[in-house]
Amino acid sequence: MLELDKKVFGTIMTKEVIGAYPPAIPDTQNNFEKELINLLSELPSLSKTVLERLLEEQKIAEVHINNRPGAMALAQDKIQIFNVFNQKYVKAIKLKLESYPN
Repeated sequence: MLELDKKVFGTIMTKEVIGAYPPAIPDTQNNFEKELINLLSELPSLSKTVLERLLEEQKIAEVHINNRPGAMALAQDKIQIFNVFNQKYVKAIKLKLESYPN
C-alpha cells in the first residue's frame, strides 16, 4: 500500500503523482517545474551531509513512486513527469556534492 500523503518531491505528495487530480498537463507539469525551481534555489546553502540525505530521500521516493509501474489505474503520464523532474533534481544534488572537497 502506498503512503498517499508522503512528500516525494519537495511539497508534492504521492497522491498528486498517482491520482487523477490534478491533470498531468498542464497542472502537474507546472507544479513540478515550480517545485524544481524552489528545490534548486535551496541547494547552494545546504551542507554536504544534508545533500547526501536529500539524495538518499529522492532515491527512496523514486522507488516509492515506481514500485507499481504496470498498474494501469495509476496515472502513467504523471509518473513519467515525476521521473523526469526527479532525475533533474538528483543530477543537481550530485553535481553540488561533487563540488565539495573529499
